Amino acid sequence: MHTGTDLNADLGEGSAHEEAVMAFVTSANIACGGHAGDAETMRDSLRLAARHGVAAGAHPGFPDREGFGRRELHFAPAEVTAFVREQIEALKAVAAREGVTLRHVKPHGMLYNMAARDPALARAVAQAAHDSGLPLYYGLAGDDSVMLRGARALGLTALGEGFADRGYALDGTLWPRSQAGALLPHAAAVAQGVRIARQGQVQAVTGEWVRVPAQTLCLHGDGAEAAELARDLRAALEAAGVRVLAPAPST
Repeated sequence: MHTGTDLNADLGEGSAHEEAVMAFVTSANIACGGHAGDAETMRDSLRLAARHGVAAGAHPGFPDREGFGRRELHFAPAEVTAFVREQIEALKAVAAREGVTLRHVKPHGMLYNMAARDPALARAVAQAAHDSGLPLYYGLAGDDSVMLRGARALGLTALGEGFADRGYALDGTLWPRSQAGALLPHAAAVAQGVRIARQGQVQAVTGEWVRVPAQTLCLHGDGAEAAELARDLRAALEAAGVRVLAPAPST
C-alpha cells in the first residue's frame, strides 16, 4: 500500500526552473510532444529525474503547442487514444535509451479537465495508458472521480491527485483558469497542499469545503515561483508529519 503523499510537478515544458523544482518533488510528469516537449527536452528531463531520484512519468496533452494544451478541443475517442499513446510511446523510447523506467501517466491541461467531466474521454485517455503498459495513472481526486473510475475499469492502479496551487469548484473540479481564483498565491498554495495531504479537503473558491482524497499532490512547474513553492511545500508537508515519497508501482 502507498503511505504518505507523492509530490509531483509538470515538467519538460521549457521552464527555466526545472532543475530547482526537481530537487524537491518525488514524481515528474514529463511533457512528451503534444502541448510541449521534444526528444531533447524529454532526454534532459529524464536525466534530471534520474539524477535526483525522482520517479518519471508521461504528461500527454492535446496536440496544441500554440495553446499549450489549455484550449478546449474535440476529437473522437479513438483519435484521443491514438495521440495520447503516441506521446507516451515517444517518451518511452527516449527513456529506454536513457535507462529510465517510466512509472505513471498524468494527462495535461484541458485534456485532463475535460476527462474529469466526460467518461468517454476519460476512458479514451486511460486506454492509451493501459496500452502503453505503465502501471500508475494520476487523475483528479474525488469520491466519484470520472478519471479514476475510467482508469480502474481498465485495471490500472489509479491515484487521486490534488492540486496545491489551484482553486477548486464546489463539484471538486478545478476552477477555470480564465476566472479569478484559479491560481493560488504562494502561502495559500502551501497551506492548501498540507490540508489536502493531512485532511483530504479544500475550501472551494465559493467558500464550501470539498473532499479531495488524494494520494499525490501536484504543483505546476512553469510558474515564476515554482522552485520556491516546491521547496516550501515539501518543507511544510514534512513539518506537518507527512511522509513525502513516490508511489510504488504495486500501490
